[in-house]
Amino acid sequence: MEAFSSPKVSSLLLFSLFVSSLMATASAGNFYQDFDLTWGDRRAKIVDGGKLLMLSLDRASGSGFQSKKEYLFGRIDMQLKLVSGNSAGTVTAYYLSSQGQTHDEIDFEFLGNLSGDPYILHTNVFTQGKGNREQQFYLWFDPTKNFHTYSIIWNRQRIIFLVDNFPIRQFQNQESIGVPFPKSQPMRIYSSLWNADNWATRGGVVKIDWSKAPFTAFYRNFNAAACIWSYGSSSCASKSVSPMSNIGWQTQGLDAKSRRRLRWVQRYYMIYNYCTDMKRFPEGIPPECRRSRSI
Repeated sequence: MEAFSSPKVSSLLLFSLFVSSLMATASAGNFYQDFDLTWGDRRAKIVDGGKLLMLSLDRASGSGFQSKKEYLFGRIDMQLKLVSGNSAGTVTAYYLSSQGQTHDEIDFEFLGNLSGDPYILHTNVFTQGKGNREQQFYLWFDPTKNFHTYSIIWNRQRIIFLVDNFPIRQFQNQESIGVPFPKSQPMRIYSSLWNADNWATRGGVVKIDWSKAPFTAFYRNFNAAACIWSYGSSSCASKSVSPMSNIGWQTQGLDAKSRRRLRWVQRYYMIYNYCTDMKRFPEGIPPECRRSRSI
């Protein structure tokens, strides 16, 4: 794959690894305090005094967890090391979601593949129960060898997806042209590792090789600089907001350097963009696609 060997990526890759190492040393939460293991029996485990969480999938079941707290806007960081080897048919999902039929959702999904082939990073944004805003990417590194940081910045103006602090996608608030934006429903953080071999790898052609089970993904260094939702109100509405909330995510956008990095990722590593799928939208692309160059 050219994506893993192009000389154009060397300096950016070094910077990415440097940023990742800095974020790895940042103050991190404790999984015992911050999350509940919600399904999968003993396939989900918290170890190392709450510093590491593992999800596993075998023929009988996958596993998952969710945050104890709900958030309404914030910056969410999590380091993941994905299932290694032949992960075809598996999906590791990491996302924010509210509840109900008209839920909002912000998705990272990692679609497994055969050994030697790259993972596909699938992203989506749901508003009021409607998604269909998929963008997919290859990564410029092997996400199974080391931990990497996957982040969501969610404020009133935009949603930014980041990988090792590189923006890969931006979804702008365009309510002015009738595009719904998630701004009123608090969301929890969820993650799961599950069997999706009916669609995940080459449209379901490649199935899970159960002889390689159990499949395991690892999590560490969670951090939420965010507004906590409790009893119908947000912590950011009070004067006793955590100092971590004052780091600029509330109005953060993309400066010139970040826009260049976004264009680089989308030029060399984007493999699907709903905004350019004319067969899917024969009557015209969605309005947010017409109004933004960096959705």
